[in-house]
Amino acid sequence: MSACVPTRPHKRFRIAGADLSASIAVFLIALPLSLGIALATGAPLQAGLVAAAVGGLVAGRLGGAPLQVSGPAAGLTVVTADLIQQYGWRTTCAITVVAGLAQLGLSFLRVARSALVVSPAIVHGMLAGIGVTIAVAQLHIVLGGNPHSSVVDNLRELPAQLADPHPVALSVSALTLLVLLAWPRLRGSTGRAVRKVPAPLAAVAAATAVAAAAGLRLPRVELPSWQSHALVGLPQGPALGLIAAVLTITLVGSVESLLSAVAVDKLATARKGPPVPRADLDRELRGQGAANVVSGALGGLPITGVAVRSAANVNSGAVSRNSTMLHGLWIVIAALLLVPVLDLIPLAALAALVMAVGVQMVSLTHIRTVTRHREVLVYAVTTLSVAFLGVLEGVAIGVALGVAVALNRLARTRITHTEQHGIHQVRVRGQLTFLAVPRLSRSLHLVPHGCDAVVELDGSFMDHAAYETLQDWKESHIARGGTAELTGRSGSRIAEPASGSHTCCRPWTPWRNHRCDRPAEAPQRRHQLASGIGAFQRDTAPLVRRELARLAIEGQRPSQLFLTCADSRLVTSMITSSGPGDLFVVRNVGNLVPLPGQESGDDSVAAAIEYAVDILKVESITICGHSGCGAMQALLSSPPGEDQTPLRRWLRHGVPSLERMASRSHSWAQIAGREPADAVEQLCLTNVLQQLEHLRSHPAVAHGLAQGSLQLHGMYFHVGEAQAYLLADTDPLFDRVAPTALERA
Repeated sequence: MSACVPTRPHKRFRIAGADLSASIAVFLIALPLSLGIALATGAPLQAGLVAAAVGGLVAGRLGGAPLQVSGPAAGLTVVTADLIQQYGWRTTCAITVVAGLAQLGLSFLRVARSALVVSPAIVHGMLAGIGVTIAVAQLHIVLGGNPHSSVVDNLRELPAQLADPHPVALSVSALTLLVLLAWPRLRGSTGRAVRKVPAPLAAVAAATAVAAAAGLRLPRVELPSWQSHALVGLPQGPALGLIAAVLTITLVGSVESLLSAVAVDKLATARKGPPVPRADLDRELRGQGAANVVSGALGGLPITGVAVRSAANVNSGAVSRNSTMLHGLWIVIAALLLVPVLDLIPLAALAALVMAVGVQMVSLTHIRTVTRHREVLVYAVTTLSVAFLGVLEGVAIGVALGVAVALNRLARTRITHTEQHGIHQVRVRGQLTFLAVPRLSRSLHLVPHGCDAVVELDGSFMDHAAYETLQDWKESHIARGGTAELTGRSGSRIAEPASGSHTCCRPWTPWRNHRCDRPAEAPQRRHQLASGIGAFQRDTAPLVRRELARLAIEGQRPSQLFLTCADSRLVTSMITSSGPGDLFVVRNVGNLVPLPGQESGDDSVAAAIEYAVDILKVESITICGHSGCGAMQALLSSPPGEDQTPLRRWLRHGVPSLERMASRSHSWAQIAGREPADAVEQLCLTNVLQQLEHLRSHPAVAHGLAQGSLQLHGMYFHVGEAQAYLLADTDPLFDRVAPTALERA
């Protein structure tokens, strides 16, 4: 009798249809781009194909970002071209191998997340500088000439090249660019069908077909036999130069790959379909290192994660790393079997394609973003330094400038002294550190002895030197017969942070739902309201009494209507740093604006809009949504045909927001730096956009907009982050509001 041993079922290897179709789409994009990048670096053209194949097969299998596609990237074009010119091709391959080993070492140290600390302004500036260098160099080939070794030389010789272009090369390049730009804009059913072919492939194919049909005589791709392909050799050159080259390839390639992996994560999370595991950045760095070792050993270009191909992979519906690996397999097959076809491609077409890639690296979106965050100086200096000095030097200058700007902002504190109705007020705007103590002392000594004084602090940090200066002055001023009070902008008294008084929590500490670092001494619930009123009378009323008395006589003249949700976590005056008379506030469940004339049984919102615009003459209207909105959660989860309670009848005004989110005719709302976390947050953002549309349909608002006397704003407040986002003027993009933006305004 024999024992029956259960056998493990054989696991069959399967490839999803979505991965297969996505791999073909990525292959069709990668093939011409890989050849073009190899051409731009001056490397053997096969080196681009080797890097693309290794990037797909090795980095795709070992990397930590399943949907990221790796290959020869435009971001390393300038660096590689300089290395080839300085050290030769075989030594460049050796540098690539050593850089890959360095990436493997960094991955085992688990420092991948540290690369993301670099300011986006520096990263985008680096890519823009590389893009400028690529575009200027390839422009010479587009015009039928030869590029020079530096941006300065290329710019110096450009006028002569423009004066004497090569008509045939220029015509082929112009055709390539025309198809590249027009292809995504084709409309109709025919356009949708042909757009399945990637624009880079269509542009190069059209230029190749026209050049072959017309018998044009111009330089073409020449792929020599693989038997003569140059492999890695022993590095030759000065040790310091080689070390600097390895560091440059390692740092630039690692940062670009990791940032691309983060971007791919966001794209994959935002799309509909099966979930994809989030990127393991240390594993991704390990995969990039292994790929660079293999690529360099086989005579290929340096490899990074490539955002363009990765985005195409995600948008084509890829669900696993199989699509990336298959794209590498197709590259291998094409490199072995399609050499006669590839030899027909004009070099001018590839140069035009790579020039377009270089121009696209100077992203207007990135420029707008860094401008909003007041980092345009860092971006511009990094761009110019990379273009004219080199990648490593430009990034170093950008980092140094970024640190200097950050220190300047930390040290820049505005301190003013005013006197009104016998009360001297010293206002401090910004971080109060020892660097600002001399100016603080001068302002404090402007307060005469024996006078009433208030020091208002509007900053998130005060060091010990500043604290002692304030306390010493306060004790001295009181001793000489005056009064002195240190307050925050909200009117709460300021104490030393380490004293344990928790004055930063006031006036919310008495309330039941407040969370503090220590147990709150909360009174009974029936006394909460009275306790809060008492705190107002004691702490805040003395500071606002004169202003309220003025408003009582003059009447209210708010500058804007602020329409937001009734959620208890939204404290409008705190979020907007506003005081009495500033905002005309309307709150309801879900920050909804019923369409005019719609039978809702509630005209309160329409009446408030009419009163604010026609009577109060407000200059702007803001609709503010927020994270975790219960009304939006109810909209998403409400089954059809549910009983029509008053709440359900009111939420009908949010149904258009739900339909807008489901419709493909509208662009989805986005938050700067990330995609919405889930469907609820997406609906919260979309609801702001939709309610702005409803607002525009009200007669009073439409008239104000037509006259130019009224502006509309969208706002989103993330409760957990305590972060406000404002809607951009043109795009459905909610951008972060930096702390310094209010000071500048």
